[in-house]
Order: sequence, then structure tokens, then C-alpha cells
Amino acid sequence: MRILSLDHVQLAMPAGGEAAARAFYTGLLGIPEQTKPPHLAARGGCWFERGPLKVHLGVDKDFKPARKAHPAFIVDDLPALAAALAAAGFRTVSDEPLEGYDRLFVDDPFGNRIEIMQPKNG
Repeated sequence: MRILSLDHVQLAMPAGGEAAARAFYTGLLGIPEQTKPPHLAARGGCWFERGPLKVHLGVDKDFKPARKAHPAFIVDDLPALAAALAAAGFRTVSDEPLEGYDRLFVDDPFGNRIEIMQPKNG
């Protein structure tokens, strides 16, 4: 038995945050929203998916943002995304260099830490 792949990443969000999630994950990051199955939609939250990239946000009544654990997304134009995030009022932060990548961190609307990475030309 072996694990074959990662299906999705689940992040928590507070109740009622769906509009902010859509504005960030679809509006800024460009990940389309997918309809949740009806029996799961009743719980709230949102699913964002494009091909193998799947980010699910679920409502947690005792919500606390993930400050250390985080997904890392690969992008093809980090400066453009950084500018779009800044224009939308999101603060980006650089961290220690990681060989082969340019990268930054941003908090989603709920304070969850998100890493954004672009491979360096090589």
C-alpha cells in the first residue's frame, strides 16, 4: 500500500465567509469555484478547483487561522500576482530564500497563511 497523490487541501474559514473566499480564491488567485455536493453544501464553505489543483474551504465554528501550516501554489507570474494582491489590500511578505524559486507569503481573507512560488528561470 502506498499513497499515490494528494487529492485536495482543506483550509478552515469562519461561517459566512463565502463571498470573501470567492473574491480571494477565484477573483485574485484565479481558481474557479466548483459546486459542492448538496449534502456537503449545507455545511457552508467553498470548493475551488482547476484540474489537479483543489482547495476546499470548510466552515469551522471554532475557527482559528492556520499560521504555520499552509499550501504552496506555483504561479507563472509572481510579480503580477503580488501587484494584484497589493491592489486588493493584501500584504505580501518575503521569507528566507528557497533555492530555485522566487516566493512570497500572503494571508487569505481569514488569516490562513498561503505561500506563492514561481520557479526561477534556469
